[in-house]
Amino acid sequence: MNQYITGAVIREMRLQKHMTQLQLAQQLSVSDKTVSKWETGKGYPDITLLEPIAKAFGVSVTELISGTRISNRNVSANMMRSLFCVCPVCGNVIHTMGEAVVQCHGIQLHPAEEEPADERHMIFVERVEDEYYVRIDHDMTKSHYISFVAALSPDRMQLVRLYPEGNAEARFSMHGVKKFLFWCNRDGLFSADAVKGIDGRNRAYDDTEERRALEKAADMLLG
Repeated sequence: MNQYITGAVIREMRLQKHMTQLQLAQQLSVSDKTVSKWETGKGYPDITLLEPIAKAFGVSVTELISGTRISNRNVSANMMRSLFCVCPVCGNVIHTMGEAVVQCHGIQLHPAEEEPADERHMIFVERVEDEYYVRIDHDMTKSHYISFVAALSPDRMQLVRLYPEGNAEARFSMHGVKKFLFWCNRDGLFSADAVKGIDGRNRAYDDTEERRALEKAADMLLG
């Protein structure tokens, strides 16, 4: 593995549990001198001890290795608080509702910070019966593309994966949708209000001719 538990993490978590080196050693069936060596960087615990150490501290092995304790304060399950981590190696998308330690391909991932959709990442939304049809005016080449679009409402998250050389479009149930998020593999995460649309008016794009005119303007900007 690319990461391993450090002595500083062991010491910090031990002190947080108000344990002495001897008390920890007794739980792990090792000597207090062994624990001291770990904490001073003169040795590392055997991999078979990771689970017992994590159990002694009341954390997961992932938390132990990362040195980050996960707080489960966000228990209201409001999907509007959704966070997304995207692996830069394989493009894997991990969705979380709160703090989490997320790793993929040996890399610790952090939640992406969203930005408002801009002139180079324009999103067009139409109401089609009881669905939203969403299209993003963006390249879809192998090197530059939108990899997913998500629709968020307080009680659900709808996500559609997109792929290079495909179409940057998706359909979502309109049920309670408040916001759209989409990921550009070069520029990161962008968002748009489902109610206002991109022109700031309190409706989505029902006017086809107007939408096409805006799309043409976007193409000129991108060109």
